[in-house]
Parts: sequence; structure tokens; C-alpha cells
Amino acid sequence: MEALRLGCETYATDYNPVANMIVKAIIEYPFQQTSSKNQLGLQANNQLIHDVKKWSKWILQEAQKDLACFFPHEDKNEPVGYLWSRCIPCQNPRCGATIPLLKQFWLAKTTKRKITLVPIVKGKKVLFMIAGSGQKDIPKSFDPANGTTSRGKATCLVCQHRMDSDRVKSLFTQGKNTETMLAIITKVSGRSGKLYKIATQSNIDVFTRASNALAKKRYALQKKYGVDLLPNEPTPEGKGSGAERAFSIRSYGMKTWGDLFNDRQKLVLLTFMEKILEASKKMNDVNSIHTLPYLSIIFDRLLDKNATLCTYNVVGEKIEHVFGRQTLPMVWDYPEVNPFTSVGWTNMENWVVRVLEHLSSIDVEPATVKQTSATALPFSDGFFDAVFTDPPYYDNVPYSHLSDFFYVWLKKILADKFPGLFSTPLTPKSDEVVAYSNGPKGLEGGKAFFEDMLQRSFSEIHRVIKPDGIVVIVYAHKSTVGWETLINSILRSGLVVTAAWPIRTEMNARLRAKKSAALLSSIYMVCRKWKREPVGFYRDVKRDLKKYLDRKLDQLWNEGIAGADFFISSIGSAIEVYGKYDRVMDDKGNDVPVSTLLEDTRAIATNYAIDKVIHGEFEDKISRMTRFYILWRWAHGESDAPFDEALKLAQSVGINLSQIPNTGFIKKFKERVQVLGPDERSQDGLEESAELIDILHRALWLWRSQQAVDASKFLSNKGYGNSEALRRVAQAISESLSNSKGSKEKDWIDGMFTGLGDGGPQTNLF
Repeated sequence: MEALRLGCETYATDYNPVANMIVKAIIEYPFQQTSSKNQLGLQANNQLIHDVKKWSKWILQEAQKDLACFFPHEDKNEPVGYLWSRCIPCQNPRCGATIPLLKQFWLAKTTKRKITLVPIVKGKKVLFMIAGSGQKDIPKSFDPANGTTSRGKATCLVCQHRMDSDRVKSLFTQGKNTETMLAIITKVSGRSGKLYKIATQSNIDVFTRASNALAKKRYALQKKYGVDLLPNEPTPEGKGSGAERAFSIRSYGMKTWGDLFNDRQKLVLLTFMEKILEASKKMNDVNSIHTLPYLSIIFDRLLDKNATLCTYNVVGEKIEHVFGRQTLPMVWDYPEVNPFTSVGWTNMENWVVRVLEHLSSIDVEPATVKQTSATALPFSDGFFDAVFTDPPYYDNVPYSHLSDFFYVWLKKILADKFPGLFSTPLTPKSDEVVAYSNGPKGLEGGKAFFEDMLQRSFSEIHRVIKPDGIVVIVYAHKSTVGWETLINSILRSGLVVTAAWPIRTEMNARLRAKKSAALLSSIYMVCRKWKREPVGFYRDVKRDLKKYLDRKLDQLWNEGIAGADFFISSIGSAIEVYGKYDRVMDDKGNDVPVSTLLEDTRAIATNYAIDKVIHGEFEDKISRMTRFYILWRWAHGESDAPFDEALKLAQSVGINLSQIPNTGFIKKFKERVQVLGPDERSQDGLEESAELIDILHRALWLWRSQQAVDASKFLSNKGYGNSEALRRVAQAISESLSNSKGSKEKDWIDGMFTGLGDGGPQTNLF
């Protein structure tokens, strides 16, 4: 889009059909009907908007004729949606009650409105009432935040029997799960917030009629079109490391894409699909080609807001879509949308029309969009002045598997008009440049495949770029393995990195960043088709690397680049030095691998960071374990991180993480590492430890336990009674946690050292 706006002759490629269709809908179709640099072009764009609005309205009206009876008004109010809960039978032989699975019971939770479901146990049945905000008072002994399920485990409300996650999954895979409608969500015109009503037998009867109508609709459409329009293609296996863990749904019996919707949702989607197909036949061929993609995108937006993987936002009192994250995790309680309200089809149409209206004001020629692999670009040598690419980040996102959620529906709508894009059962995956590990290649095979395909892509870019052209590659993976793969691919392609800069590309508040040390910046690497120097000796390269990084790290620090972003930015900068040579050798003539470059780069960045965080003076008095702790808080805050990332950080301060016992502040899991704060650690052994961070944690725990005098004596006995080094370490940790909302560790440190903590003892030990 930016290339178009600059007046460039613009080309775009994507291997994925869903992404390809979206790109076409934005930078090709709106400007394709005629030259946009005259009045005819403007008229053509306005006609496209008119056609999308016209046929979208027709589809809505026709669907409403068939479906309105399944969404009756509630006390003259139109229902916005319906709140459902999945259920399983209690496995206590003496109980057998039905357990409604809810993460929590809140319906609305704002400063002014607090409304909750309250479970009522009657015999072996669980009923519900609604309490709060002008209705019945919320019982004082009831905490709506504590649901019946957490981390995949379930608790029976009748007998309090608990089931582990494996048992819960087993019940789902055996088909012993059910669903129950809990509440109706309505919106009253002129009033803020929603109204909530407990679902009645009448509501359930309407849903049952919808289930019966679904069977008839499905059979009629299959007879009409010769194929079942409800997607029965398999969902991803969800095995392996990395991004493939994103799919937990299959572990709960959701084995086909159609399993992600309840019966009324299926009926709604099949009906809207039927009306889109009928609209397509009523249009002429030209209108159909240009209008159908947008109607399909409206449909896909409805799909994303009306599946059993949607969630209800109790703060905003609104229905959230499936893809809040780049995963398809299990959802226990979910909202079902009424497609005929302002949050349904009309809302989806409005967003698409807004984009088209924006595009109609842009005076550009259309781009050329092709569906092809980046490893085989359909362009001649030296064709482009500039190439911009944002390749997949190793194993971060399983793009093709996620897009199948949309593809299995899109192909039913678009295959006739766009057979080249929608001819395969699922999105093509054989040439997808992602390091999947659950196939026959395994983890190492996945890495080798990714590196090979990435190198082919960069080699193709090298081929199609002009001698004086410029290439920009965007990358943001945290793991050293991911960066090693990328750097090897760039070096072998012949491209030379001439500059690398971090640019903030992510939102602090996104779900992905909540419990993990997700990157906020991406590294933009500028490459040229320049001739490299044949050989560099690593003693010289390392000297140049240190000299260059000292300047670059100063700049990064002064620009506020911190934490994990700082380390990744230093790697991007190091490539500028290392990548000038075809080969880098040691004094014995052996090739120096990229992994060595990354280790030395991280060591330089680590020493720089620790000096800045501690402010230099006391660096020599701080042990390796304490240095690791400080760096972790600075780099990752209180989030966990992949084992590989933790291993590299530990190596940079001279620690072998694999030899560290799992009894201290470092907690090692199978694939991730967590660093525990003073409130999370066992106090066993801390009193005897001579490690500075252990001494600080023990003192903080004593202080917080109303034992300030004991804390002071403890520090004095350990030789830290008035220690500036201890104060500086504590200050560094507190500053590193300044962006961690609700951090107990920061509150404890600030309280003990200043008396201004979270309401704990107002005793300043220092």
C-alpha cells in the first residue's frame, strides 16, 4: 500500500491463498477496473462500494427471512448474543453431576457495573441466578473470579471433586461433553451496558428447533451443490514444539473445522453462504469477480465472531473474536452472536466498506498480486529497484494452519470464480517457509528445511533485484536458533547487510505479551547486492565488532530500546560487521560459525547492559547468579522465556544453566524457564545462602512478614547492613520492573528501601 501511495509500480506475492485474496482485495481489485487517474477510475471505485453495499444488504435480508425465527426478542429487547458453557459429567462415582465449565462467573466487571452469574446447587443440579448492579446482591462469600476450571482442570460444584486436565480431555475425546445455555445478552437502546437474563426452557427449545433446521438445510444444500458445504476437513494435530502447540482444540475432540461451531452457528453460516452463492449467480460476471471477494471477507469476519472459540469481554461487555492471539486454544464458556444486530453481519459490512471508502480516495494504479512461493519468483533477473519482505519468524506462527479456519469456508464460496487460488483441500503447506517440527523431518529437519527455503527466497531476491537496488528484511524472532538460521540464509544468498534498526511494531497490551517476554520491536535489515570481501579473520572481526557495537549500543540505549529488544537489536547490528565477508576464519583457517558471532555479540551486549543497569561502580562485587537475576528482570521482567533464550543469557554471564538445580530462584520446565521472585520462593536454605540475590530475597520476605527488625539483623549478620551494593542491586531490579503492573517484587523492594511500598510495613530499613 505504501509503495502504491508513493506512485511505484508495485508487485506483491504470497503463497497462502487467504493472505493472497486479502492483498488482492486491498491493492489490486479496487483499482483494477480502469485507470484510477481519471474520473472513470473514481466512478469505478464508487460503483464497487455501491455493489458491495447492495448485495450485502440483499444477503442480510434474505438470510433474515430464513433465520429470524431462531433469534426471538426477549421482553421486547433484541438479544445481542447467548452465553454458553461446555459441560462434563463429574467422575466421582457417588456424584455424577453435570459440571458447567467456566473460567470465571463475571458478566460485567467495570468500576460502575458488577454483574455476575451465581451458581446455586440443588441436589445434584447446578442452577444459576444473576446478581449485582441493582439486582440481587452478590453473596459476600462468593468470588466470581474463581470459576470451575483452571489450567485445564475442573472442579465439581456439587461435591467439590477435582479432575486433572488429562481426565477432562479424555471426557471430551470420548464425546461425553455437552453444552448448556446460561444467559441471554440484550442491548436496550439509549442505555449503556448490557442486560442479562438467565436462559429459560423456551430459549433452549428455540435452539433445538435450529438444530433440526440445520439437518434439513445441510441436506438440501448438499443435494443442490453436490457437496457438503459444512467443512469437515481435519483441524491441526497440535503436536510438536514451537508454534504448533497453538492448537489445543484437537485434544478436546474438535477434529474437524465444523466442530468449532454449535448447531445454530452452523445454521447461520450455511444460510449466509447459501445467500452469497445465490447473489453471485444473480450478478454479471464482471461484478461477481470484483464484488464476491468482499462479500466473502464480510462472511469471514462473521465467522471470526461467531464460533465456540470466541470469548466474552466482561470489562467492555462485548464479544471478542476468535483470533485474539495467533492460536486456537480451548475456550470453556463462549458467547454466540445474533447476526442480525449491530454486532453481527451489519458490523462486519461496515468495516469492509470503510476500507473501500478509504481506498476510493487514493489515486493510484493497481498493484500486480501473484500467488507464488518466494523460492521461485516469476520475474526476470534485475527486475526490481526495491524488495521488502517480512519472512516467517522460524516457528513463531503456524500461518497456514491458522488460515485454514477461513480457507475451508472461502473455497466453497470462491472456488468457481478463483479456481487457481482455492483448488486444494486445505491451504498449501509443502513449500511454506516455517520450521514445523511435528512432521517426518523432526525438529532438526524442520530447522534445516526452514534454513534451506529461506536461503532460496533470499537468493531469488538477490536475482531479481537491480545491481543498485535495495532490500529490506524484517525479522523479530527471540531465539538464537532462529537468528542463526536467518543470518546463515542471508549470507549464503549473496546479500550484504548494510544497516539494521529496531522499529517498534507491537502493542504493549496485546495478549501475546501478557505472560511471556514477547518482543515489541522488529529488526529492519537493509541489504544491498554488493560484492563481499573474500575473507575476514575473526580476531579482526571481533575487534571491529566490539568497536562498532559500543557505538551502536549507546545509540540503542539512548533511544530507550531495552530488555529482550536490546539483545535482538544488538544481533541485528552485529550482522553489519560479520556480513561483509564471504568467509570468516580463525587463525588456524577454520570457518567461524554464526553461533560464535551470536555468543560474542550477546556477551558484549550483556556486559554493556549490566554496566548500565548497575551504573558501573559495583559490577565487580556482583556474583554471576545475581548478575543473571538482574539481567533476567531487565530483559524479561517477571515473564518466563524459552529454555534456549535462558540458556544463552546464562552463558553470557558464565553460568551453565543445565547444571543449576531446580531448587533456587531458577525454575526449569521442559521448554521454558521461569525466574522466581521473593514472594514465589521457598524460604528453605535462604538463611544460610551467601548469594546476594538470596540474601535480598530473604530480607524482603522477613520485612513483608512484619519482621523488619529481624530483616535488619539478618542483613547485618550477612555483611550487608548498610550495603550500597545491595541497594544498587535492589534499585536495578525495581527499575527493571517499572512496567510490570501489580508486581509484588517491586512493591516489596520499594517498601523496604523507601517505606513507600504496597501498604506493607512502613519501615525503611535503609
